[in-house]
Amino acid sequence: MGVEAGAQAARSRALAVLRVRGRALAVAVLPAAVAVILLAGDSSGHLVGRGWDIARWVVSVLALVVLLAAVGIGLVVARARPAETPTVPIAEDSAPDLYRMVRDLADRLDVPVPSAIALTPDCDSWLEDRTHPAHGPPPRESGDEIAGPGRRHRRTPAAPVLVIGSPFLWWMRVGELRAVLAPVVAGTGPSAHPDIAAARRFVRGLDAAVAVASTPGRCALTRGVCAGLGWVARLLLRGCREHAALMERGVAAAAAERAQAVDYGLRIVAQEQVGLAYAGWDRLLTRVALPAWRMGRWPSRLDAGVVAALTELSRRDRLAEGFASRLGERPACDLLEEPGAVDEAASLLAARLFHGGPAEPCPQWSPVDWQEYPDEVVDRTWRTDAARLHRVLDSLGVRPAPAPTAAYGPTLSRVLDHLASPPAAGTAQAEPGEHRPPYAEAAEFGHEPADADPLNERSATLAARLGAEVAREEATGSGPAAAAGPGAAGQSPATALWDDGALPLFPLQPPRADRDLLADHVTAMVCCAAVDTAGASPGLDWLDGPLLLVNGERAADLSSRVLSLIEEGDPTPLRAWLVESGIRPEKPVRLV
Repeated sequence: MGVEAGAQAARSRALAVLRVRGRALAVAVLPAAVAVILLAGDSSGHLVGRGWDIARWVVSVLALVVLLAAVGIGLVVARARPAETPTVPIAEDSAPDLYRMVRDLADRLDVPVPSAIALTPDCDSWLEDRTHPAHGPPPRESGDEIAGPGRRHRRTPAAPVLVIGSPFLWWMRVGELRAVLAPVVAGTGPSAHPDIAAARRFVRGLDAAVAVASTPGRCALTRGVCAGLGWVARLLLRGCREHAALMERGVAAAAAERAQAVDYGLRIVAQEQVGLAYAGWDRLLTRVALPAWRMGRWPSRLDAGVVAALTELSRRDRLAEGFASRLGERPACDLLEEPGAVDEAASLLAARLFHGGPAEPCPQWSPVDWQEYPDEVVDRTWRTDAARLHRVLDSLGVRPAPAPTAAYGPTLSRVLDHLASPPAAGTAQAEPGEHRPPYAEAAEFGHEPADADPLNERSATLAARLGAEVAREEATGSGPAAAAGPGAAGQSPATALWDDGALPLFPLQPPRADRDLLADHVTAMVCCAAVDTAGASPGLDWLDGPLLLVNGERAADLSSRVLSLIEEGDPTPLRAWLVESGIRPEKPVRLV
């Protein structure tokens, strides 16, 4: 499909979308047209009689109601604020080289220049229309134009915003970023066509109207009106959904065909970097950033971390080897005047989108540098989990393990002895004075244990109580996991780009099962004992996240030994590893 063919297909589908709008308007004015005919018949003396009088009154009232409803729905569709992707705006004075590169791309492709540039904490790039009045005042015709003064391409209100994935700027080289953005920037050409722009505005307005109709907390009368509004908007969306999808497909095909002449050979190599960046970014978020977010800390240099993660991936994976040799070329982040500040803003937005943290730093939500990550996040996470584990053991009435000295305290032996010994007949598993099943407290806080977890009775009871404790902390806001949750301090109406109740928009992981919680807490206790009694230290792996360093080497096979303890009640593999590593399980450890 060539440029003209793709553009023609997009225009034809845009006209189909507009025909849906036209048919809806025709249906709205049809009762009024019938009422006009009946009234004209009365004035001319042709349609007379009691029956015609009743018909005139009924049709006139119906026409008035339909017209009022149509006007109301039209106003809502026209004025409702379309969804806007949360991004980090980039002003031209903070990235003149980046704006110049995009401007040169638009000149070479002979398309309108995007009105602005913004970054998203994800591995994707697109054009986003933000010309709706609710998105802010109209753009000024001054020095903040991306096209620059005296250029042929002037910034117009219809030009979309270019949104770039922030990991691309740090991992890709300048030439690779240019090649990747070429087909995206080429999409501004079809976007400037009046029919395509009108069709997009109509579809976005319908989508926004559905969102308005779905807003909770309204009174009964308003809910009825919104129900009708939502029904009409959804009906129109269903009528133009297929046409809108084919229109966007035609726009993409035309943009891709137009961009063929710009850096085509380099784009093939750059697309490989897109896939690699996505893999490294996903591992960095789930394995490295998520543990910090759960502690109320957010890594302030996520984009710089993705470079380290992908460099490590290039070292380990033979398919990726050779990619690291590109690092000698100029990185795309050099196109920014202050890449550190931009990285920090993108990192905070990533925590907001993927975890639901506050919009601004606060005492319970503070940044952390990569150099401080092992001590501020890894070690603190271990000690917090270990402290929670011993609180739950106290609530279950588990006695401390006998110590060879007078120094009593939280020890690893207490955990090993409790999980390893078989349950005695008639042993109470609940708190003194309570007669509740092991999972009752978990269900009280909305935490349901996984029935398929292969845990013995002691492990299942302990895991259920741990899940209940974590759920209680999240519900009451008393734990580190709740400090960075939705609704925390730092969100104001001026900075609220989306509904706090919908955060996180893109959760990275579902709630952890009881088996995973118990394994994490026992592992944390083992790591605390290793640090306090054997001189071990917390560490960070860019791809696997927190790790334990014993004698300067990464502790291997620890997870399998912990699972053997909690699933089978067999402490032998773990005890053998403790002896081999010089870890003293009977020694008290320091907790937070």
